[in-house]
Amino acid sequence: MKTEVKTLDFNTDWEYSPALESTDHIHIQEPTDLFISGEFIPGVRGKYFETINPANEEKIANVAEAEKADVDLAVKAARKAYDNVWSKMKPTERGKYIFRIARLIQERAREFAVIESLDGGKPIRESRDVDVPLSAAHFFYYAGWADKLEYAFPGRDAHPVGVAGQIIPWNFPLLMAAWKIAPALATGNTIVLKPAETTPLTAMKLAEIIQECDLPPGVVNIINGGGNTGQALVEHADVDKIAFTGSTEVGKFIMKTVVGTGKKYTLELGGKAANILFDDAPVDQAVEGIVNGIFFNQGHVCCAGSRLFVQENIAENVISKLKERMETLIVGDPLDKNTDIGAINSKIQLDKIKMYVDIGQKEGGSIFQSPCSLPKMGYWHAPTLFTDVSQSHRIVQEEIFGPVLAIQTFRTVDEVIMKANNTPYGLSGGVWTDKGSKIFSLSKKIRAGVIWANTFNKFDPSAPFGGYKESGLGREGGVEGLMPYVNLV
Repeated sequence: MKTEVKTLDFNTDWEYSPALESTDHIHIQEPTDLFISGEFIPGVRGKYFETINPANEEKIANVAEAEKADVDLAVKAARKAYDNVWSKMKPTERGKYIFRIARLIQERAREFAVIESLDGGKPIRESRDVDVPLSAAHFFYYAGWADKLEYAFPGRDAHPVGVAGQIIPWNFPLLMAAWKIAPALATGNTIVLKPAETTPLTAMKLAEIIQECDLPPGVVNIINGGGNTGQALVEHADVDKIAFTGSTEVGKFIMKTVVGTGKKYTLELGGKAANILFDDAPVDQAVEGIVNGIFFNQGHVCCAGSRLFVQENIAENVISKLKERMETLIVGDPLDKNTDIGAINSKIQLDKIKMYVDIGQKEGGSIFQSPCSLPKMGYWHAPTLFTDVSQSHRIVQEEIFGPVLAIQTFRTVDEVIMKANNTPYGLSGGVWTDKGSKIFSLSKKIRAGVIWANTFNKFDPSAPFGGYKESGLGREGGVEGLMPYVNLV
């Protein structure tokens, strides 16, 4: 019998069928009010703003806008809860509440993931597999620390600071809320949290969980609004501690505002991370890590690896592989499980990215963009890389916060260390090599708070995170994340 053997044509252009995550299981309050003293209430003046789905520019919900009077109500509620309940509660009991929050985040993980992608534009794979699990993990981690502070600070007595005002950005709305709320609660502080005005919905969903957990009223208050709301919170006389994640420009304003007031503060600001690739590194693994570090999250991470330094003798091969990988990236509906790159969070941010791409071209950089088709509605930008750039180029020096990668070459270790440190920022970096000694040597010499080795953008609740220079001060995560929320005696 003659057997016919069929061969597959691997040159065929394959297309994935849509695999959309359902939205039937989510519930968003309409309108979404402020969460103050354990209740959802409208603002004093009843003002609302719209939060928009960046993938299609459609309104998701009306959200209450907090003004100065609302900020004052929230701070008073936090102060009352601090004085009467939370600071007096046994640490073991505080830990139970935090643990309960973590469990409910896990139970409603699908709902959180979908809302995060709807409101922020990030792919559902990232929301589902990174943001939500890490958020729950941070609450679990700090629940364990609540009754063990004597081990965190041996020989010292740790006392809570008081009322913490916390301001978070739009790139990791739920995770940033967890980073800030969990350690503050574990150390006995009460909270007024202000999410970014473009991504308020997962923080308000977290407020529903806090209410369901029967957390004492006023322990956590969540208010929404823009820059004026954040300024009112920073300037409030009865706030003891400010925790801010956002732009360096706003961070500098906060420093000037709180100086001389006695308020404690931590700032996690901008970044321009250097990803360093040596010729002894596993190139294919590195290419995937580079793509993950700048493109999968649309570059919307302050620690995104937006500067790539490749050893000169392998640069041509690496750049070729990067371009090939970029051509396979899928840009599209954030709720589609096939999507690699979702929508840009807002039109303002998209315009900023486009401005920097134009600047890069005008300054003489050679541009390559993924040949993907972009949806007609919504805010989208193709993955972009620049070669033929130098240290003086603005796209090398300034934070873009978008899927734009600037590539330079180097010959020696000393040269790349000099180039990596030649920036106002110092938040994170990466080293790709098979030599452990090289990793340890560079990690000591690169002025950045976090250095990844043969990977990028990996986080753990037990690991501290923060920067040097204009990337901020203080640390979040780990035992070090407890420090900003205690006074030691």
